[in-house]
Parts: sequence; C-alpha cells; structure tokens
Amino acid sequence: MEGLGSHAMMDSTELKVSELLKEVHLYHSSHFSSLVDNTVSAIKSCIDEIPVDFKVTADVAPKFVRDIGADKVDFMFKKPSLIEIGGSYSIQSLVRPELNVDLIIRLPKGCFHEKDYLNYRYHAKRCLYLCLIKKYLEASPSIGKVEWSTFQNEARKPLLHVYPAAKVAEVPGFFVRIIPSATSLFSLSKLNMKRNNIHNLNHGTTLQATPKYNSSILEDMFLEDTEFVNKTFLGWKEIREALIQLKVWARHRSSVYVHDCLNGFLISVILAYLASRQQISNSMKAIEIVRVTLNFIATSESWSRGLYFPKTGLSSITKEEKIQLKESFPVIICHPSGGFNLAFRMSRNGLNQLQDEAALTLKCMEKCRDGGFEEVFMTKIDYAVKYDYCIRLNLKGKKEVYVSGFCLDDECWRLYEEKVHGILAKALNDRAKSIQVTWRNTQCQWSVNDGLSVLDKEPLFIGISVSTLEKAFRIVDIGPNAESKDEQALEFRKFWGEKAELRRFKDGRIAESTVWESEQWSRHLVLKRIVEHVIGRHLSLSMENIIGAVDQLDFSLLHGAGDPVSYSGSLLGAFDLLSKRLRLIEDLPLKVSSVQPLDSAFRFTSVFPPEPHLLANEKFESLRLNKYVPSCIQPLEVMIQLEGSGNWPMDEIAIEKTKSSFLIQIGESLQKTWGVTCTATENDVDVLMAGYAFRLKILHERGLNLLNKEAGNDQAKRVHSTDKKLFIHSQHASMINGLQSRHPIYGTVVRLAKRWVSSHLFSACLLEEAVELLVAYVFLNPFPLGVPCSRINGFLRFLRLLSQYDWTYSPLIVDINNDLSPSDEKEINDNFLLRRKGQGENGKSTEAGMFLATVYDKASESWTGLSPSVLELKRLVAYARSSANLLTKLTFQEEIGPYRWECLFRTPLNNYDAIILLHKDKLPYPQRLLFPSEADNGKLIARGHASKSFQPFLLPKDLKGKPAALKNKLLIDFDPSRFFVRDLEASTLKII
Repeated sequence: MEGLGSHAMMDSTELKVSELLKEVHLYHSSHFSSLVDNTVSAIKSCIDEIPVDFKVTADVAPKFVRDIGADKVDFMFKKPSLIEIGGSYSIQSLVRPELNVDLIIRLPKGCFHEKDYLNYRYHAKRCLYLCLIKKYLEASPSIGKVEWSTFQNEARKPLLHVYPAAKVAEVPGFFVRIIPSATSLFSLSKLNMKRNNIHNLNHGTTLQATPKYNSSILEDMFLEDTEFVNKTFLGWKEIREALIQLKVWARHRSSVYVHDCLNGFLISVILAYLASRQQISNSMKAIEIVRVTLNFIATSESWSRGLYFPKTGLSSITKEEKIQLKESFPVIICHPSGGFNLAFRMSRNGLNQLQDEAALTLKCMEKCRDGGFEEVFMTKIDYAVKYDYCIRLNLKGKKEVYVSGFCLDDECWRLYEEKVHGILAKALNDRAKSIQVTWRNTQCQWSVNDGLSVLDKEPLFIGISVSTLEKAFRIVDIGPNAESKDEQALEFRKFWGEKAELRRFKDGRIAESTVWESEQWSRHLVLKRIVEHVIGRHLSLSMENIIGAVDQLDFSLLHGAGDPVSYSGSLLGAFDLLSKRLRLIEDLPLKVSSVQPLDSAFRFTSVFPPEPHLLANEKFESLRLNKYVPSCIQPLEVMIQLEGSGNWPMDEIAIEKTKSSFLIQIGESLQKTWGVTCTATENDVDVLMAGYAFRLKILHERGLNLLNKEAGNDQAKRVHSTDKKLFIHSQHASMINGLQSRHPIYGTVVRLAKRWVSSHLFSACLLEEAVELLVAYVFLNPFPLGVPCSRINGFLRFLRLLSQYDWTYSPLIVDINNDLSPSDEKEINDNFLLRRKGQGENGKSTEAGMFLATVYDKASESWTGLSPSVLELKRLVAYARSSANLLTKLTFQEEIGPYRWECLFRTPLNNYDAIILLHKDKLPYPQRLLFPSEADNGKLIARGHASKSFQPFLLPKDLKGKPAALKNKLLIDFDPSRFFVRDLEASTLKII
C-alpha cells in the first residue's frame, strides 16, 4: 500500500508539473512567430535606414559619456556585422510572464579602434551606437515604443526594449531586447584578469587589475558563442522542460534571481555543464533533472574549484588562467572556450543564498505533499516574507556613493553593496544567519541622456535572517581583552565608536564590549539599533534614511509606554503560588492532584495580558496616590483535577453539584489559611491573590467517559459538555504552551494576528484558539521558508496563509507534537470530505467554511465547527489579502498618502448596513482602543446617553474605606459591551 501511495503521489506531481508547463511555457505558435519575425524585420529596416559613415559624437549622450569617464568616443557609423535572434527563444524555452526575445546586434569593427578596450571607450561607443538606432526606431510606424534598460542591472551596459506597434492577445507586453555583441573586436590577451585597462585607476604607482571591467567587455565578445548551450537543448525535450521549471523556481525567489546571483542564462549553462559531465542524461524525466540540478547547486564541492567544461577540440584553459580566475572571482563558471568567467557578477554571498535556497527546496520536495509542488513552483518568495528584518537605506543625492567615480573596475553601486554587507556582517556577527544587500538601482524609468547620477532613486535594500532568537536578542557583545593593546582592540573601538566600553564580567575578565540595554519586551529592537548605529557611523546616514520594518506594528500591542507582556513574570509567579497553595490544602476529601493554566495570558498569546491589580492583593497600602485604578479585572481560567476516587456519584447532576461543593470548600480554605479573597458562583470560584483574579474549574474525567457512553442522552451531553470543553481547552493550552517554549516569537505573532482579527471585526466568527492554530501552522509548516524569527515576518506569513490557503478543498491540519499517524490523517480527510459533502447537499453558505484539525479535534468541531461561515471566510480572505499586500508594500517603500502602517488595523465601516458607536468612556478598558470610532458617512438614526452607573476607573473618592469594602467594588469579568452585544443578538433573533 505504501508503494501504491508513493506511485499515486508521483502521478499527482507529474500531472501538476505538466499543467504548469502548459501555463508558463510559451510555444512558438504561428501568431507569435509572425509577431517576432515582423518586429525583427522592422528593426532591421530601421537600422538599414541609418546612413553609413554618419558621424556619431559624445553629444548624442553627453552625460552618460561624462559619467563613465570615457575619452575618444567619436566614430563613423557602420552597419552591424550580424543581426540574429538569440537567448531563450532560440532554444524554445521562453517562460511567461516575462515575454521577450533577445536580438543580438554585432557591433562592426569599423566603429572601433584597436585600444578601445581602454578607459570605458568601448562602453561609451556601445551606448552611442544604440542611441542612434533608438532614434531611427522611434520614427518607424511599425514600432510602438522604445525604452532604455540595462543588461543584468549593469548601468554601464544599457540595452533597448523595443515594443511592436501590433499587439497579439496571447503575448501581452511582448518586446524585443536589442543587445550589442562585440565578437572579435579586441585581443583576448589584452583583457586577461591581471591587466589594468582603466588607466586613471591606480593607487600610487601600482596599477590595479580590472577583472570586472575586463569581464564586462569579454561578456559581449562571447555573447554569440552559445553553441555549447544550444546543442544541449535542441532536440532534448526533458532538459528544456527542466530549464523552464528551474526558471519558474528562480523567478519566484527574489533573493536568488538578482544581478549578483542567478539568471535564466546561467541556469541553462549549469544544465549544459551537468550534461557535459554526464550527471544528467536523456533517460531522465524533467523533474528528475530539476532535483539533480538543485542537489548539485546545494552540495557540490565543484563550486569551490570552479565549473570547467570538458576540453573539446582546440578549446582549453591553462593552469595559469585558472589561477587568475580563482584569484579574481569568488564563483567561477568558465566559458568552454576558456578565459572568461560567465559568473563574474555572482558574489560569494549570492552563491551562499543560492545554495541555501536549493537545499531548502530539496527539503520541500522530500517532506511536503505532492513533492512540494505548491511550495517549489507556485509560492512567491519576496524579500518581505523571506527575511526576518527588512531595512531600506535611502541614498538619493548621497554623493559619497560615487565620490571616486560611477564606474571603476566595478560600478559604484555594486561596491556600495559590498561595503554595506561588510559593515553589517562585522557588526551582527553570529546574530545573522544570512545578510542580503541589494540595490536594484536601474529599476526606475531611466534614459542614458540623464546620465548615471540619477540612478539613486531606488532605496538600497537589506534583508537579514537571524541565526537564533537568543543570539539576535543578546544585549552584550564581548570584544578583545583589555590586556591586548594590539590592533585588534584599537580596531574594535574604531568600529563601534562611543558604543565600545570596557566591562568586567562575572568570570573576572575585563574586555572591550558593546551593550544594548533594553527591556525584555523590546529585545527585538536590539538588532535594529545595531544596524542604525553602524550604518550611521560608517556611512554618515541619518536615522531618517535608515528605515527598518521592525517595530512599526508595536503600537497595536502597547499599553501606555510599555508592553503588558512584561508583567508575565509576575503572573506566572502568582500562578505558581496559587498552585502550591492549592496542593497544600488539607481539609478536602480529595486532594488537588494537578493545576493547569488555561487562559491565553499564561502561554503569552493574549493581546493584553492582565497587569497586576492593586485591589486583587491580600494586603495593600493606601491607593490615593494611584491616579487610575481599573474598576474591572479579567479572570484567568485555571483547571484543577482531584485525586482519583470511586466514591463519586453516578448521577450527572450530582457530579456537577459535587464539583461546586469542592470549589466552595477550596475557596473557603484559601480564604481561611492565607487570607485570600474568594467569590463563588454555581459553576466556578474566583480567587483574588497576588494582583490577579484566577477562576477555578474542576475537570472530572468520569464526566468525559459518561459523555462518550451516553451520546444519545441530551441531559448527559449538557452536563458533561463542560468537562469536554475543559478537556479540549487543557489539551490546546498544553500544546500551544509547548510550541511557545520552542519558538519564543510565536506568542507575539499570535497577539498581532488576534489584534488584526478583532480590529476588522472578525472576533465573533474566528475564535482566539483558531487564530493560535493558524499561526502555529505557520511555524510548524514554514516551507519553502525557514521558521519566522520576527514579529512582522510572522504576521505577514499569517496573512498570506489566511489569504492563499485552499480552504474549499483542503483541511488545515495542525500537528504540534507530531502525534498524528497516517490513519489519523485519513480520518481527518474523511471528516473533511463528509462535511463538504453535507454542505454541497444543503447548498448553504452559512455553514462553517474553515476546517482546522488537530490531534484532539479531528472533526474540526472545537473552534471552527460553526464559524467562520463560507461568506465570513470569503471576507476574511479578502481582508487578509489586502492587508498582506499593504504590509509588503510598506516594507519596500515610504508611507504614501493614506496608506500607512496603522491602516493594517483600521477597518472600513462603509461595508455595513448599520453602525453602532459605543461610548469610549464606558468601555471596561478604553485605553486599548487603537483609533477613535468614526462614522463619517450615513444617516444618524438615534443618539443614546450613557449610564452613569459604570466607570472604567475607580475615582479617588471610591478608593476610601476598608480593604474588604474596596475589593467588593472590583468587577470581575464585567464587560458592558459584551453584554450589550448579547442582548442585541437576542433582540435581533426575536425580530427575525
């Protein structure tokens, strides 16, 4: 059966991959081929119209020529030596949605001098040649628009995007990229990696080698030489399909599909290399080739040596050339002809990111359903969702970026990326698992006529994945010992500046150190403060230009100046004291055997965990100095179990009465022995001690057994449903508490998620426990990402889960402790199908639309049995999608107009038929409101006046009297708004 299941999974995966290929692969239909041919013909005609020997001077693009520092750039125009289609179109591997065809235009020798490889002359003439072509293209009626772009984000190598005037529906947005080539223009020996070809680039008397500059020219010289790729792909369907799949995979991952890492051409080169080394064969299926390729990227030791194609014919590379490449570049994929590194732009960090992503993808394929198809090929991983900390540097107008020139051996923007990465790597050290620094400076609309100084409009982006929360939240970094008077200590002080200080540690050692003092609840800001300090110090940037998506949502959790979660220590201490006292009670017929906290405050997932209340202590001093004393207090549920006994009554009602009797005796004993104030009701007892109100409930396991045995007895169900609810609550609380201990950031993410749910008025249909399970799923099933390690990242993933999950056809299974067996999962799926079948037969949209299954609730009855309904879920999904999009947008750009961070928690009220605004000063906790309630539109029907009998705070005159009398004024579990909604619902039902 296991083999059949595996075979079925493979069939399912292959079917999905087949459908993916149909969707993304652009086949060469007659309509599309005609469009390409006609556009290319129009371009050729335009070029033919350019008069031969037309004099081209720097005046065509003076700012560009000036900024790259070129001289002697004038030339007489000659026709291109060759115009041909290349790239993905030539090997039939175009992938939607980026529909473009590469048109290679070979620059003629007659336009260049022998030494034009020096001092950016080639780059300048290359640009001027394109400027002239652009002028004639824009005059053609067959051409729509012509725009400037760059080759692999390299501003010194512009290219043209040519859009045809004719439009074809099957290829919206299609354009042709005009890319110049420089075949045989210069001697290869003049461009070897040890030569300096920018003669104003020197330090003293020593000329620095210019390997990046030389490679930039060599790239154009080898641009047409792709026979080693073409011969591999043409006639081999499976490898072309593998290439398409890998392109989809890479394009979905912003961290690797970037100028210093991977592109479509390099993917095809890696596949061609594997084929040349017989690591893939034409007997393999496409998905097998994908796995082999990803495994090679992730694990092969060849990367440390460099990838070299086998020697063929006259092509060879000498040992000396290999050494030059190794010394010049961190990553090498050598062209088969030798001497040119196809991966000269790839950085060491880029390769690390690529290898990590490939390794993670392989895990997805191994562990996720359907071979990880959804995670690998359908899930887009942008910076906002990938990195724990996202930071933008606004560098517009910062001349220090290009103070030494725009184009040295490498471009100034790439050098700045390296500089920022080096600073952060040194500052963060083991706090960061990976750091991505990317400046997509050529993304904006740009023209070579504007020069290069305008390419600072886009911010530089920093993405940081933390290693562990313990390291990320560390407040002390220890440097070299005080005894060391060497350069190491001086370097430490120079790097950290005023933050460096000598400290004596517990082991007696005195060392240089940096200290980032902060409250426990604000430790997530430590990393941000480090980044701001070192960037501000070493790059002279103001705080306004260092924008980190770190603490912008903290306002939704703060109570006054701090986060009430800071009181959790005192809460847990109070609970421990209560637990000990309960176990010490001697005058009970049955001793207390276990005490378990049930309230979400104990597991750090309550949006507002209670603060210690002055009136809930055994003893308290004068209260007159306290300006605000709340009149209400939240009770915190605590479940207790008594030791076993065979003397419990068998009658259901008698069991409940016995439990009530036990609770009353417990309250009396606590009051008598420790002076604790207790109030009793028929169902539970509230205990006021150590600043908190604890609501005690007894779980009697026989009640659970009777509930199962007497399933048809309605009275038994009613009586023992309290035991079942308690049992499920205890199971849920225990599991969530365990998850919180494994992932300390989990609780904060849940709090943000609950705040979002309540802010958009979904609390009635999506219970708190359901939100906890949804966030738990994000942490337990993070693929294709790592586990979230920041609150904003975790919150964004919650929103995306809510908005993207297939709620109609899939149950969401939350297996916190890996307790579910295959038979359990089958039972869950059967329950899900049974519910969906019933909904289909009834045709009701009011039935539950979300199916959340756990080990203690395989039928999704506890938290999502009745709600959210299909319609409510539809609204939830729409709101989550909108919020996720806004949150992603805010991560990448400034707050613009009305779209600000607080909008994530501000809900539109114009979707409702009627709006009731409550008096803020009559709410039990008015300070928790994020925004004042407003209804700008609509007609006012009635205005009510609030009762004066309730105030959220005890006035000074109310705080006079004896302690017992004051405690009687404390309202436990009183919430006027909750009672109002209850009465309103009851009245509405009567009307209906």
